[in-house]
Amino acid sequence: MSAINDQHYIDKILQGETNAFAVLVDRYKDMIFTLALKMVKNREEAEEVAQDTFIKIYNSLTKFKGESKFSTWIYKIAYNTCLDRLKKSKKEDLNISIDEFSSHLIKTMDNALSALEEKERKQTIQKCLNLLPSDENFLLTLFYFDDQNLEEIGKIMNISANNAKVKLFRSRQKLAVILRKQLEPEIIECYDRER
Repeated sequence: MSAINDQHYIDKILQGETNAFAVLVDRYKDMIFTLALKMVKNREEAEEVAQDTFIKIYNSLTKFKGESKFSTWIYKIAYNTCLDRLKKSKKEDLNISIDEFSSHLIKTMDNALSALEEKERKQTIQKCLNLLPSDENFLLTLFYFDDQNLEEIGKIMNISANNAKVKLFRSRQKLAVILRKQLEPEIIECYDRER
C-alpha cells in the first residue's frame, strides 16, 4: 500500500479531482469483492455489490469524518450493501443447532485440522464458512482473516463490541459443528487405515 494515506485522496476528490477515486478503488477493490463474495455467495452478485458499494462510498465521501479508520467505514458500507442485496434476494440462512457443540468437539477439530495439509485445511475451512449464514461468515472473516478487532467489527456491523463478542462466540460454535461433520468421515477413514 502506498505511503500516501487515504485522507489525502479523499481531500483531492472532495476538491473536485474525481480521478483520485481510482486510487481508493484500486486499494480496496479486492477487500470489498472478497467480503461481498463471502456474504452473497455468488460471483456475479458479489461484483454488483462491490460496484454498488463503491458508488455509495463515492456519493458519501462528504460524510466520512475520520472518526474511524477509512477501511472500517468502507467495511460498514460493504456490509450494509450486502445485507440489502440479501434482503432483496430473500435467501434463507442455514440454521444449525448449537446444542451439538461441546469442548470435546473443539479438541477433536484441532487434532483433525493439524493432520490436514495447509492448502486442504484452508479449502475445508472456507467450504465450511460458506455453509454458515452470511452475517456469521462475514463476522468470522473480519476477525480471523482481516484482523479486525471487536470494536471495529461492532462499528462495521452496527452492533456493540460486546454483542460482536457474543456473536463471534456463537459463530465459532456453529463453525465447529460444521467442521466436525465435514471432517468426521476423514477422521474415521484415517483411523481405519492405521489399524
